[in-house]
Amino acid sequence: MCQRYVRQPESRIRRRRRSDGFTLLEVMLVVAIVGILAAIALPAYLEQLRKSARAEAETVLTDAASRQHQFLVDKRTYAASLAALNVTPSATLSPKFNFVVAALDGPPPSFTVTATAVGDQAKDKCPVLTIDSAGTRTPTDCW
Repeated sequence: MCQRYVRQPESRIRRRRRSDGFTLLEVMLVVAIVGILAAIALPAYLEQLRKSARAEAETVLTDAASRQHQFLVDKRTYAASLAALNVTPSATLSPKFNFVVAALDGPPPSFTVTATAVGDQAKDKCPVLTIDSAGTRTPTDCW
C-alpha cells in the first residue's frame, strides 16, 4: 500500500501573515540605525563644508595679497579695500566670511587682509584668517 502524502492547504491566518508588510519592530530598528548613522555622519559633513569654505577664503586672501603687491608697484601705496584690488569673493563665500583690508602708509607701507567667519562658519577651528604684507599667515596651523 502506497500512501500519498497530501499537503493540507495552509490556514488563512498563516497565508495572511506572510503577505503582510513590515512589523513595527523592523521599522523601528531601521529608524534607529538611520538615526545613529546620521548622528555620526552629519557633524563630519558639516565640518568638511566649513573646511572647504576656509580653503576658499584662503584663496581670496592670497589673491588679495598678491594684488596688493602689484598695487604698491603701480601706485606706490597699498589699496584700502578689496574693490580697489578688483577682488570679489564668490557669492557662496560672502555670507560665510567678512573680508577687511587694513593698509598703513608707513614708513614702510604695510597691509593686513583679514577674513572673519560669520554664521555657522564661525564654528570652524579657525574663525579668523589673516595675511600681511610680509606674507605672514595666521593662524599658521590653518593654512
